[in-house]
Amino acid sequence: MSGGSLGLVELYVNFFITLFALLDPIGNVPIFAAATRTQSESARRWLVVYISAFAALFLSFFFFTGLALLQFFGISMDAFRIAGGILLFLLGLDMTRGDFLAMFEETESLTEDTVDAHGAPIRGRDRAKKTFEKFVVPFAIPLLIGPGAISTVIIQAGEAQKYGITGMAVGLGAIVTTSLAVLLTFLFTGHISKMLGRVGMVVVIRVLGLILCALSVQIIISAISTVTHDIIVPAAAHPYSGS
Repeated sequence: MSGGSLGLVELYVNFFITLFALLDPIGNVPIFAAATRTQSESARRWLVVYISAFAALFLSFFFFTGLALLQFFGISMDAFRIAGGILLFLLGLDMTRGDFLAMFEETESLTEDTVDAHGAPIRGRDRAKKTFEKFVVPFAIPLLIGPGAISTVIIQAGEAQKYGITGMAVGLGAIVTTSLAVLLTFLFTGHISKMLGRVGMVVVIRVLGLILCALSVQIIISAISTVTHDIIVPAAAHPYSGS
């Protein structure tokens, strides 16, 4: 295998592993399960398809145009990280202080007998579309696709450009593969929901909310440290980096 081929393989493997870890679909399954506990199996499957397709399209968009788009609006990556960290913190507060599921009251109120403007029952795919409107923010962004994932995509795009069109195709393949992995992971949501039950879901959501608040604060601290040239103690901005 030539050096170029090895480089492309390394690009794909590193991109896929990093992106999958940042999206963390396994860690987000309990949240997804709690938020869709009243959805039918058909509606949940369609919702998984929509979320996975959105992830693929959104990340692909930033893969090809992300850096130029941020430059056009005069937004630095650190400013983007701070904004994303604030959104994550607000989401974490909702998860720890109150009933997280209240954020999805409108979609949960949809039953199999709910009708649309034409009097037809809302089921399956149509019901999933209604739910997805509530899931774009905050679940799809920034919980699933956060500043880390977007910045990684932009950075990897720079690496892929070194290999020309082939490199960009490989990078795009890594994004699509990751989105398929997200789809397969969320398809097991129903089993996890039944296993944990209502009480288990509440406990998991509260714990994850606390972790999310801490993670968002860490993102903000790291970004502020960068833009202020390490005025913040490096050990606080990048903990465990020296271990």
